[in-house]
Amino acid sequence: MDAKSTTVANRQPASLNQIAVGGHVRITKFLGDRKTSRRLLSLGLRVGSELEILHHRGRGVVVANSGNRVALGADIADKLLISSLDTPDKEPL
Repeated sequence: MDAKSTTVANRQPASLNQIAVGGHVRITKFLGDRKTSRRLLSLGLRVGSELEILHHRGRGVVVANSGNRVALGADIADKLLISSLDTPDKEPL
């Protein structure tokens, strides 16, 4: 199982850089300091924001948020906890 399907199946918060490209997520919590939190707010990223994972850059990630693209380094991506919005495929009965 890859990181995306594990997160979807368990419905547990994960860090942003654990989600596969194309995944849709919602920010549930930020574990960083106030300065970084304000910087994210200025970029339009806040708890409750919905993101699409566009590209991985090493351990960093590029996300889309309301038509804007934002590149986040590994340190910040690790501190953003998210929950997946992708629905798991239903298993046959």
